[in-house]
Amino acid sequence: MGSSVKLKTIVVIPCLNEETFIQDTVIRSKKYVDEVIVIDDGSTDNTSEVARAAGAEVIQHKKRHGAGAATRSGFIAAKAKYVDVLVTLDGDGQHDPDDIPSLVSPVIDKNVDLVIGSRFLSSQTNIRRYRKFGIDVITWLCNVGSKVKVSDSQCCFRAHSRKLMDNIDIIENGFGFSVEVLIKARKMGLTIGEIPISCVYHSQSSSMNPIIHGLSVALDVIKYRFRTLS
Repeated sequence: MGSSVKLKTIVVIPCLNEETFIQDTVIRSKKYVDEVIVIDDGSTDNTSEVARAAGAEVIQHKKRHGAGAATRSGFIAAKAKYVDVLVTLDGDGQHDPDDIPSLVSPVIDKNVDLVIGSRFLSSQTNIRRYRKFGIDVITWLCNVGSKVKVSDSQCCFRAHSRKLMDNIDIIENGFGFSVEVLIKARKMGLTIGEIPISCVYHSQSSSMNPIIHGLSVALDVIKYRFRTLS
């Protein structure tokens, strides 16, 4: 990263039952940031213990609340630590921590407030067609009528500025938080950018029904678009 100013940067990893992948994700993320915080959203396996052993601070939810609630806990922790840049990524091995410097660079060097890792600006993804179709529909709903458009509205591999953290509170408990943050940032006139990332789907990726998940998020997009008209 080209900036001479040293800003405090942390990674927040919301996860549920990711003991298989969390050690590698934490260790590799630590190379690029000051601290790693794992938000264990009610796991029933050894996610918390493995994450602590790998060197992460762990915040545990006693029961599952959802990806948005876990990310909200990460935002709260980051603000309490006076963090300048907050990176979020999944704990299931889909995201490559080696992409963190590229994701953070626009925040530090160009004062971008929200940098989204796009799975569709890169050829390094094995996303299935039905999943991409659903994401494309949701992204279209996010983009239609807006001057600020993105190629991947749902990717949770993101970098957030302190300004964004101070001005946006996550309300959604589920996966709709990803479009909530995007639409609120756009409404506030915050600067939004994207960078290509690699993303690998595997047999232990999210087991959520893609149709139910997609419809839920699409409804969240419509709700926030009508609220903000942006």
